[in-house]
Amino acid sequence: MEEVINKLKENLQIIYRKALDADKQLDTLNKDGKGKFTVIFGDDSEFSSRSKRFIPYVEELAIEITALESEKSNHTELLPRIVKKIQTLLVTLEKFKSTI
Repeated sequence: MEEVINKLKENLQIIYRKALDADKQLDTLNKDGKGKFTVIFGDDSEFSSRSKRFIPYVEELAIEITALESEKSNHTELLPRIVKKIQTLLVTLEKFKSTI
């Protein structure tokens, strides 16, 4: 399980860097009067966070990865949810980057 957690953390670092760049671009778009939306991921997503920026979603993911490290966590429920969130963030960040 340690190997899996290390891979998740590696992906989290990649997502974090991409999210920082994307949030900077969103700030620029917002200053230019563009990018008028309320949240990145809606109510139908696996995220409980609701934000116009990516970093809160990354923080939510980091909390869940930390919880996965706990021996008390339910790996069978938490791991698939974390993988889904990583996939969702990576795909969305790539789509955003290609759109800009």
